[in-house]
Amino acid sequence: MTVPTESAPLSARDLAPSLESFDPTLFEVPTGREEEWRFTPLRRINHAHEEISTAAEPEYSFTASEPARVATITPVQAQQAGALAPRDRVAALGWAATRSVAHIRVPDNAALAEPVILQVQTPAGTSAGHVLVEFGANAAGTVVIQHEGTGTYVGDISVLLGTGANATVVSLQQQDNDGVQLSNLRAVVGRDATLRGVAVTLGGSLVRFASSVRYEGPGGDVDLLGAFFTSAGQHHEHRLFVDHNAPDCRSNVAYKGALAGKKAHSVWIGDVLIRANATGTNTYELNRNLLLTDGARADSVPNLEIETGEVGGAGHAAATGRFDEEQLFYLQSRGIPAHEARKLVVHGFFADLIRKINIPAVADTLTAQVDQKLEQVSAVGAA
Repeated sequence: MTVPTESAPLSARDLAPSLESFDPTLFEVPTGREEEWRFTPLRRINHAHEEISTAAEPEYSFTASEPARVATITPVQAQQAGALAPRDRVAALGWAATRSVAHIRVPDNAALAEPVILQVQTPAGTSAGHVLVEFGANAAGTVVIQHEGTGTYVGDISVLLGTGANATVVSLQQQDNDGVQLSNLRAVVGRDATLRGVAVTLGGSLVRFASSVRYEGPGGDVDLLGAFFTSAGQHHEHRLFVDHNAPDCRSNVAYKGALAGKKAHSVWIGDVLIRANATGTNTYELNRNLLLTDGARADSVPNLEIETGEVGGAGHAAATGRFDEEQLFYLQSRGIPAHEARKLVVHGFFADLIRKINIPAVADTLTAQVDQKLEQVSAVGAA
């Protein structure tokens, strides 16, 4: 069982992205040696970093009611509405191959009584899409995006929050066992707006999901929460970038993951940049990984770059540990069967994060999938 830790000195502004463009030709083809690609096994992404020439169209299915506005629009219309430019070649290639964009808009001063559910169903082969989520000034509500299907999917999510908006945006990665997903969630948070971004990754052979946030004015408040269960042979990679580019803003990042099985590999990269003008910033990022079996590997790399001394608070923590056999022994000594005891320990590991997510449907999905994966682990162990 491997419990690696990584750290490296950073020069000024290393964390800031150098290029944003809808034009894929402006980006170099990744080789795997670049910092942002060094953990991603490029051989497993079906050449999506080189070319996406015959992308199929994903199927978008909405479940929504007034006052939410949902529609399928063209990429040109999405750009006009404010869709955010890609920051890497794969995303730019995906945008160039996209034929339709799922658009969810909550008007100014409107509040959603029920979450908007968007199902993104991807076919075999390679497909490309985009989701644009807009919350107007003082709007409030929850959007849940469910990624399902097979093949390789390249598709970003743009989230735009107006002044005083209060939004929760959830992305569920539940692809089939041979599925590949390469996605970025990009968010712009307006003055005094609140964003809770949630990523839950359970399926897929390979998932690379990056979340980034920047602020349009003071008073922005962001929580980025994530949960993942990485099974044998799966590669789950989560990258976070919080750009504190305005004063008196807050961010909190908390990701937890469990891993089980041979060559189960998770990657968590947490980057926070506090710029010189971002006085009064409060930020903290946390990653916890639980290794349930031998053969699993978790890489965790928190980075914090501070360009001003006038901050309210800034910190990070990351840890990777083995399954606590003493807890298991204690529960078994109380008459609880081993497989049930294991479930209790893992559920306890995720409990605090589930409470923070506080969306029953998402919590139920995570709990059910954790139970299913633990049953698979038990079956392999008993074989």
